Amino acid sequence: MIHDELYSVYGDQAPSLTTVKRWSKLFREGREEIEDESRPGRPITETTSENIEEIRLLINDDPYLTIEELQEQTDLSYGTVHRIITDHLNLRKVTARYIPKDLTDFQRAERVRICKENLAKFQQGTWRLCDIITGDESWFYHKQIGRKSSNAAWVRRGDPPPTVVRQNTDQIA
Repeated sequence: MIHDELYSVYGDQAPSLTTVKRWSKLFREGREEIEDESRPGRPITETTSENIEEIRLLINDDPYLTIEELQEQTDLSYGTVHRIITDHLNLRKVTARYIPKDLTDFQRAERVRICKENLAKFQQGTWRLCDIITGDESWFYHKQIGRKSSNAAWVRRGDPPPTVVRQNTDQIA
């Protein structure tokens, strides 16, 4: 038997008996080609260099796109888009990190100056805890700044997540 000969050569890697019978039938019926015939419908693999580049450009333009939006724009399947993003572009979707304030360079420099001044007072022995008054203000808005999931962006593995500054009072419409 053909299957027994294949099994003696390839062991567990040999094709199944059903596969060998199907092949034998096809060759008895006159088939001469050993390559697979073309099949109708969507190709098995849509992961071409053109599709990878198209998705890369779309994500570079807008890293907040969802897989569904990429799927609509490229006419590729959900699985293909996901495979291109994760396996070929090596990206992952992470939600943005909220930060309370976006300080200006002047504000950061002023904070460093004050800290150095307090450190000098401490080293001289004239520093007291009651000399420092700290505080922060919290504002609660009726208008939502959006769901955290809507701020999710595609980033390379190991890169930090994007940041979103919480809304200031001067940004309320």
